[in-house]
Amino acid sequence: MQPMEGLLQAPSSTVTLLGAGLVLLVLYIYVSGSSSEQQGKEPPGPRPLPLLGNLFQLDLKRLGDTLFEISKKYGSVFTVHIGPKKVVVLAGYKTVKEALVNHAEEFGERGIVHVFKELQQGHGISFANGDSWKEMRRFALTNLRDFGMGKKGSEEKTIEEVRYLTEVFEEHKGKAFDPTQPIHYAIANIICSIVYGSRFDYLDPRFRHSVDRVNDSLRLGGCASIELYNIFPWLGRLLESKRRIFKNDYDNKKEICDLVSGLKETLNPQMCRGFVDSFLVRKMSLEESGNSNSHYHIENLIQTVGNLFAAGTDTTATTIRWGLMFIAKYPDIQDRVQEEISKVIGSRQPMVEDRKNLPYTDAVIHETQRVANILPVSLPHVTSRDITIQGYFIKKGTVVIPLLTSVLRDDCEWETPQTFNPAHFLDEKGRFVKKDAFIPFSLGRRVCLGESLARMELFIFFTSLLQRFRFSPPPGVTEDDLDLTPVAGLTHNPLPHQLCAVSRSE
Repeated sequence: MQPMEGLLQAPSSTVTLLGAGLVLLVLYIYVSGSSSEQQGKEPPGPRPLPLLGNLFQLDLKRLGDTLFEISKKYGSVFTVHIGPKKVVVLAGYKTVKEALVNHAEEFGERGIVHVFKELQQGHGISFANGDSWKEMRRFALTNLRDFGMGKKGSEEKTIEEVRYLTEVFEEHKGKAFDPTQPIHYAIANIICSIVYGSRFDYLDPRFRHSVDRVNDSLRLGGCASIELYNIFPWLGRLLESKRRIFKNDYDNKKEICDLVSGLKETLNPQMCRGFVDSFLVRKMSLEESGNSNSHYHIENLIQTVGNLFAAGTDTTATTIRWGLMFIAKYPDIQDRVQEEISKVIGSRQPMVEDRKNLPYTDAVIHETQRVANILPVSLPHVTSRDITIQGYFIKKGTVVIPLLTSVLRDDCEWETPQTFNPAHFLDEKGRFVKKDAFIPFSLGRRVCLGESLARMELFIFFTSLLQRFRFSPPPGVTEDDLDLTPVAGLTHNPLPHQLCAVSRSE
């Protein structure tokens, strides 16, 4: 039987349903078209497939690079469909700044992908919106400052941690080793000091497991299988990566709960040791005043602490690892940094105030952040209302991705965007120059709240380590052999590698 004959012989109810479906489809296309014409031109982009969208045109392992390439064809505001989900991408410094700064309110909400919606339930800071997010961010920022973030207190904590890290490096006596874990433990301890009021020994198994789980989850959070889970949640039961990330989350929350319980038992409201104590005191105060419906509840505390560790440890530690890789790969740059440190500081401990007298070293640190490109694809935003930007209409509730890699490698802003070049941050007289397009911490309402702490940590750790050690590839490995290809994840990590740290006093 021919298809048309089958249709003619089908029951009348089937024909009626098909006809109704066709009418609705035509009506939808007409209304959508009319609406778009009335509202304005929507951003262009590659043609999507039904359900799959543009998945065949996107490399989920290198999403930032793929979107950057697409921007070269479709411009600085364009649309892609990640599965059935429509996403608008913002590329280039001028566009990202216009959106996140000039239209901060419209682009200030967080777009929360499925995995983090399940894990965090709208609590904490990183993946939350509304009044709860505003209150938790404000409280965190105020109290982190009170406990030393960006002040002398955090500098002292950082210098103390440098000493512990230096001891670990010295134990290898110039032989090749992987610096990943000790660097992450050092940075995590600074957050511990601010949040809990105390640090942990690097050999403490509970502490090590906690830091390692966070690193593992951040790597898994950006892998292709979790990206697919965000698009098609029904795949979750088939994915080992989903099981692991949820197990890590459960174990980390239990660990935080245990630490919070211990602090609660010894709490002295007159003498807060860290962020957790301040939160507990505020919670008790509100409960005593009869305000039991506040945002100061245990779920928000646990999730906020978890957010502070994930955001405050991985990005800074990973940037330091990239910095050591770069100076090992480019020994002439290492020579100039160490010459400047020796001339200006000598053998005393580097301090934050030394930054202004170390322009080349400061330029190398900034160039490390630019080229390392730790967060190539900013965490998603979502529009809070209809907005027109650069002539394109974006509807309320649209997921928006500010493409940070397109800013840090914008050829309109950087002379040699693809190469490691400290001169990007120096003038003709060798003085340090700030660049507007240097936004590794993002911009606007969702800018990293730990930016001042991270900047201080990077400077103290980098200068202290370069003052004490000469870094080089392992024996038998040349500088050219050091592979700078990043590992896919929520953040860009170096490939597994080893370095030699030879004491400069020898």
